[in-house]
Amino acid sequence: MNTVSADPQLAEPYLLGWLASLGLDVNYVRAEGNTLYYLGESGEEISVVDFAGGYGSLILGHNHPEIGEYAQQLILSQTPVHAQFSRHPYANDVAVALNRILQRELGTDENYSAIFANTGAEAVEAAVKHAELDRGLRLAELRERLAENLAAARAAVAGGAAVAAEAYRLLGVEARGGAEGFEALAAEIERRNAEQTGRPPVLLTLEGGFHGKLVGSVQLTHNEGYRVPFAALATPARFIPADSPLALKAVLESERASVFDLVVEGGTVSVAERNSPVFCAFVLEPIQGEGGIHVLSTEFAQEIQRVCAEVDCPVIVDEVQSGMGRSGDFLASSSMGLRGDYYVLAKSLGGGIAKTSVMLARQSRYRSEFELVHSSTFAKDAFSCSISRKVLEILEADDGAAYRTVRERGEKLLGMLEAVRADFPEVVKDVRGRGLMLGLELHDQSGSGSETIREAAPLLGYTVAGYLMREYRIRTFPTASAVNTLRFEPSLYLTDAEIEQLDRGLRGACLLFRTHDGAGLTGTAAEV
Repeated sequence: MNTVSADPQLAEPYLLGWLASLGLDVNYVRAEGNTLYYLGESGEEISVVDFAGGYGSLILGHNHPEIGEYAQQLILSQTPVHAQFSRHPYANDVAVALNRILQRELGTDENYSAIFANTGAEAVEAAVKHAELDRGLRLAELRERLAENLAAARAAVAGGAAVAAEAYRLLGVEARGGAEGFEALAAEIERRNAEQTGRPPVLLTLEGGFHGKLVGSVQLTHNEGYRVPFAALATPARFIPADSPLALKAVLESERASVFDLVVEGGTVSVAERNSPVFCAFVLEPIQGEGGIHVLSTEFAQEIQRVCAEVDCPVIVDEVQSGMGRSGDFLASSSMGLRGDYYVLAKSLGGGIAKTSVMLARQSRYRSEFELVHSSTFAKDAFSCSISRKVLEILEADDGAAYRTVRERGEKLLGMLEAVRADFPEVVKDVRGRGLMLGLELHDQSGSGSETIREAAPLLGYTVAGYLMREYRIRTFPTASAVNTLRFEPSLYLTDAEIEQLDRGLRGACLLFRTHDGAGLTGTAAEV
């Protein structure tokens, strides 16, 4: 029973109306595990199985009893939330716990420094900001070395050192010899170096990726509908096709920057070409969530690692949706052999209660100056950090039993989805993903024999979501940038009965597509 207020609808009214048209405007009143509840016409609770899982935020389900009890204890004990600019041992506890897990999965003893935030998009932007600060500092160091070497070369020429003829040819400067010729060479070098070191930063990411909708993070999100209206507000990214080493190599070569350095050796001044730090970062998801649940191949992940190391481009691994055990490992990227310079975690880090995220920066790249130029009012508070620490304890308990459960439940769910695909190959195009981050892609239905289904084809996944809610009390949604792909991201407490309920719902939908029954799919009057 969705009671409608007499007050005007001012909280995203357009979106509410659209949800209502699909039968998804449900007012949930209670939640536990993989179940949400709303009230029926007589005030009775009606249960809905939640496969959307907070877009990946609920690896431990709704209102996990241990987390809920702990949260109440924190509030009753008057745990401070607003104690900014003070000692935060609870934040350090989370950072230490995360480092233990990362070091185990990555096989390293290097630490990662933690910068806390509130949302995944904010943590992504913190990682990009830190990478740009690091690039800027490296650029300043390079400029200083070039200036010092120029001064040393000038002094050497004044003392009688010769300038190598090759230096003049390389720069296209007339070889006049002496101080006058050297100054012409030096002027050209300074001009070219200023041009190269003054280039804007280059951000690299993958086609199909989603990294948020804030001013900076939306430029890393491939969906043009989200990105293009705000393109003038931030540095655009270069999008690279997934699993295309040739495209990756071509972009790196085209964007590479280099400077000329003067070297004095054995009484001769020569010119050396050096890389200039133009690459800010390569940002990627090991499993693309909103792009349609696409798993990055191990081979391409390792190729990205290799070529980025060659050009000194840091890698930011966005594990906002795929991390925290959802893939069956704490990090989805670790099994790919990918080691990030930065990691971004959010969603399930808050245990379904706290709104928190963290950016982890590799110690060998970390710049302490960042702590003085970046902050966030609600980040690093005792409540959210304590909840995050409890989440990590639950995931790591019993030698990582939670990860084993995710893998087992994920295999069971995947097997069911594959069986549906095998029985309805003309409806289900693909099934993919890892662990409890799975997607089922539907074939395009714009050629259906049903006019109703043809009209629904542009937003097909939402129509199916409405059908599953109406007929089977199943809650799921398509991925944001691939609306023909339904997402399934339940908690690790997924039961066989819940899988069977989804099985019945998907088969019911597939049968309607097979029989071109648009009325049955949308709950509207039969076509004539």
